[in-house]
Amino acid sequence: MARYKDAVCRLCRREGTKLFLKGDRCFSAKCGIERRAYPPGQHGQGRARFSDYGVQLREQQKVKRMYGLLEKQFADTMGRASRMKGRAGENLLVLLERRLDNVVFRMGFSTSRAEARQLVRHGHFLIDGRRASIPSMLVKAGAVISVAEKSRKIARISGALETLESRSVPQWVEINKEAFEGTVKSLPVREDITMPIQEQLIVEWYSR
Repeated sequence: MARYKDAVCRLCRREGTKLFLKGDRCFSAKCGIERRAYPPGQHGQGRARFSDYGVQLREQQKVKRMYGLLEKQFADTMGRASRMKGRAGENLLVLLERRLDNVVFRMGFSTSRAEARQLVRHGHFLIDGRRASIPSMLVKAGAVISVAEKSRKIARISGALETLESRSVPQWVEINKEAFEGTVKSLPVREDITMPIQEQLIVEWYSR
């Protein structure tokens, strides 16, 4: 399966904003965009000029990289969002937030979405008591996400929970650290997504 293997801090610098791809490092002074707040490459410090197409593309790339999707996965999600009732851009963000790997990250069981995706694939999480190993699964309101009994001693999971206070937990989930579980109280809405995303630009890019 295709995946990005280069330094992920380059992606944040390319998009000009923190995408929170490196876990706790993103909250420290070692963050790449904190140290070098300009695009990578020999022309990175030059003056960037974007056409309308370029602005739309950069927004699409930013959100795609933020949630760790491949091009086809992101396009398929956008297509599904367009067929749903309501605004396509808001539907897209809600679908991305409902992905199991993102919910695991939001609940604090991992320090990054990439780490959450790997843990889910290895079968360390249960949804309503049943093992789930597909990162793209969409969780429903009322679902209980828990760490499998044998996986609760994994250092990455316990370590992520220990640093949970330093990260914000969205209001649509509820965490029980002692029980190694979290509940999806309700489905996320646009107001719950605080990252600087202009979803209308993504809709315009796919509508061109």
